[in-house]
Amino acid sequence: MGHSDLDPAVHERRPWNAGQNVGPKRPLRPRDIWAIRFYLDEHRRLRDRALFDLAIDSKLRGCDLVKLRIGDLVSGGTIRNRATVIQQKTGRPVQFEIMTEARKSLLAWLERRKGSLNDFVFPSRVDYMGHISTRQYARLLDEWVSTVGLDKSQYGTHSMRRTKAALIYKATGNLRAIQILLGHTNIEHTVRYLGVDVDDALTLSERTEL
Repeated sequence: MGHSDLDPAVHERRPWNAGQNVGPKRPLRPRDIWAIRFYLDEHRRLRDRALFDLAIDSKLRGCDLVKLRIGDLVSGGTIRNRATVIQQKTGRPVQFEIMTEARKSLLAWLERRKGSLNDFVFPSRVDYMGHISTRQYARLLDEWVSTVGLDKSQYGTHSMRRTKAALIYKATGNLRAIQILLGHTNIEHTVRYLGVDVDDALTLSERTEL
């Protein structure tokens, strides 16, 4: 049975999200990206470096990222320049690029990881036939951002999804392109996701002088 808002006990109960940042997670800045890469390289964390680079380039949700198979990224013994996956949330395909840094780190990781095209890129350490969990991915991200002096409460797995999208939007102002890259079904979702506001629109407008 529920409690009335007039019940004093309701107001004494500590909210489940007290002290937590439950708003949109911040994207990483370029200097943060390179600081994390330096840390992972210094500690020879090949798997984590590949996961980090691929998360940025793919712009995938965590549930899709952890389920990638070697065959999604490799063709003819080389890392693909582009890959396509079916999104779990929407059931729609989304294509993404794999840039030089990600191809290098993926190649280094897969040479150590071995496996067949049907194996997961990032296997679970508990069940080698399975993949790492989204919770493990989130824990890794907490560690990465903390090691470079960032507040982990401000960042989450969606930070990785938003990072490149936010940089592309800032450089181009092309919402339609971001919608396609993120696999959103409507552009209003993209606007909310990026946190586009009036100031953003005016800044973009001021770049065009007639």
